[in-house]
Amino acid sequence: MVQKLELLAPAGSLSALKAVVCAGADAVYFGGGSFGARAYAENFNKEEVLEAIDYGHIHEKKLFLTVNTLLKERELEEELYEYLLPYYTRGLDAVIVQDFGVMRFLQRNFPDLSIHTSTQMTVTGAEGAGFLAGAGAKRIVLARELSLEEIRTIHQSTAAELECFVHGALCYCYSGQCLFSSMLGGRSGNRGRCAQPCRLPYEICGSQWEQQNGRRKNYPLSLKDLCAVSMIPQLAECGVTSLKIEGRMKQAEYAAGVVSVYRAYLDRYERYGAKDYAVDEKDRKKLLDLGNRSGFTEGYLTKRNGPDMVTFDSPAHEKRTAGKERLPEEIKEKITGSLKIKKGMPSELTVSFRGIQATVCSDIPVRADRQPLTKESIRLRLYKTGNTPFVFERLDILLEPGLFLPAASLNELRRRGLEALKEQVIQGYFRTAKQNIQKTKAAQNRQPAAITRQHFTASAETIEQAQVLLGTPWISGIYLDSAVFAQTELVHALAKMYRQANDAGKELFYILPAVFRNHTAVFYRSVLPKLKTDGFLVKSYDALGFLLKEKIAPKQIRIDHNLYTWSAESKAAFRALGVEGDTVPFELNRAEIKRRDNTESEMVIYGYQPLMTSAQCVFKNSGTCRKTPQNCRLKDRYGICFPVKNYCQECYTVIYNSRPLWIFPFTGELKSYGIGAFRFSFTIESGEQTAQVLENFERQAPFDKERFTYGHYKRGVE
Repeated sequence: MVQKLELLAPAGSLSALKAVVCAGADAVYFGGGSFGARAYAENFNKEEVLEAIDYGHIHEKKLFLTVNTLLKERELEEELYEYLLPYYTRGLDAVIVQDFGVMRFLQRNFPDLSIHTSTQMTVTGAEGAGFLAGAGAKRIVLARELSLEEIRTIHQSTAAELECFVHGALCYCYSGQCLFSSMLGGRSGNRGRCAQPCRLPYEICGSQWEQQNGRRKNYPLSLKDLCAVSMIPQLAECGVTSLKIEGRMKQAEYAAGVVSVYRAYLDRYERYGAKDYAVDEKDRKKLLDLGNRSGFTEGYLTKRNGPDMVTFDSPAHEKRTAGKERLPEEIKEKITGSLKIKKGMPSELTVSFRGIQATVCSDIPVRADRQPLTKESIRLRLYKTGNTPFVFERLDILLEPGLFLPAASLNELRRRGLEALKEQVIQGYFRTAKQNIQKTKAAQNRQPAAITRQHFTASAETIEQAQVLLGTPWISGIYLDSAVFAQTELVHALAKMYRQANDAGKELFYILPAVFRNHTAVFYRSVLPKLKTDGFLVKSYDALGFLLKEKIAPKQIRIDHNLYTWSAESKAAFRALGVEGDTVPFELNRAEIKRRDNTESEMVIYGYQPLMTSAQCVFKNSGTCRKTPQNCRLKDRYGICFPVKNYCQECYTVIYNSRPLWIFPFTGELKSYGIGAFRFSFTIESGEQTAQVLENFERQAPFDKERFTYGHYKRGVE
């Protein structure tokens, strides 16, 4: 017998949840009225969530609630506990989370509720998985971009359960790292409101694609749907615990249809193993007919990236089963019963299910005048279990002859017996909540630290930028990106740069790659003791976990904007590790920043903000991958151009905002909020442009507002 895998299905409504359970799902994930990453799905109200939990538990299914968005201060302090409390006491099996602060809050207030870290936490390696498991996560939902071999390595390095997407839509960006929708229209993917700008047309300008094909519009950011039903044996052998189907925005018929196919192949694999495992073409066609985008892809499981994963010509989700796909029949749980009808005694029905018994009594039978009860007539009544979740597998009847009970009495006996059994089953999952709620002191109750002076830092991604920063006296610290030096020359070149920074009286921090996968950890483990630097800036849980595991002092670690610290709780979670320096997240507005605890926080006041970080390569998909840094632009339907830069050492691409952030005018205001450190973020600028930006700031030169953006400083996100 091979390993039993969990089949995890989506549900955007209560009807969809029941459909996927009946289709064969082992577990279901769904969103309630708040904090879910699919804010525009039908979702569940409070009564529906409670009904869903009961329904799932009667059928021995697990129920996972999504709280996989970033929470604002007020939401975490005032709403989250009351929101989760009824579901926790009802027996909810797990919560899927994105926010590190939410993890900490749940552990304190709901200590026996399982925590699953969302794919929004962008775990791409063993370091991040191990870190989050150590922080209390029972299960890690892996980034979709991982290969089978990477998954295997993670499994070998952690005891946490691993969950992997096997079917449904693929984001172009690493989940949790996308600000595209947010910056364009205020609909944040980190708040479950993504407007899917990746499904829109763009012209690729300034690349080999343009040279060969001209500037025709296509869909270079729209990926095909994932279908990994053929990879079930390999995923199992790599140590995956749960196979996850995407689709909370889709209809019940779609979700149930996909589940039914995967259920059949999981059962086949669990019974016969990998030998002769193959997917029948009719089942593959059924999945295609249920819905696809220009066909399917097996995603990143067996390849790094590639144009065959992109739809290019159409982003539409097509289906051919409208009105044809039927929902599965309602499943019934088999129970046994024992009925006693004896003269002068109340009628007694005992029903049993999974070792649980319920006994109810009804009327005393009377002597029959004409038609006495028979076992057949009794069974005819009691077997009508109707819309209950039960069906009798066996019913033993002890009936003394010559007695009579009205049909209504038998019906009432059955109804009360099945209700009592159902209540006993679901009550077996109930919990008692803690009486003393432990909340973090809200940030608005803190007095901002008195800022006696401001200091300025800057990050560089090229040698030219770094040289300008070294020559700028009022820049007190430099963040040197991993892209500056080739790995072969890193140790020597960084030591030289460190000496130059030290001679100039500046701190030098090294920025670990934004995507920190297993092979990245292998390289940095080999050179870490030799790196000359005052500390590190990290952009992922993988990089953070790596440094802590390698015994780097927490005070030498600063976290960037995308290790989100929206709330006092999330900031406290990092501080509990000893990591004090953080970066103000890009999606907070001025009121939220004012309310935030900004102690030891730094804020980016200039720079092209990253909208997407992707394992895909625009250059490879549109021409030839040269494995050297290149720039191009994506022009949208309004003529707005978004710079694109590839990072070949770690093989990822970043799409930047069309206009750089510029919030120089508000540094005085930000100082009153307790922020004393401000950062310039240089990415695609030349050395000359870098110098011009710094000179303009120093002179406080007037600027053209149309060429810059305030980002979310004045507006924020929903």
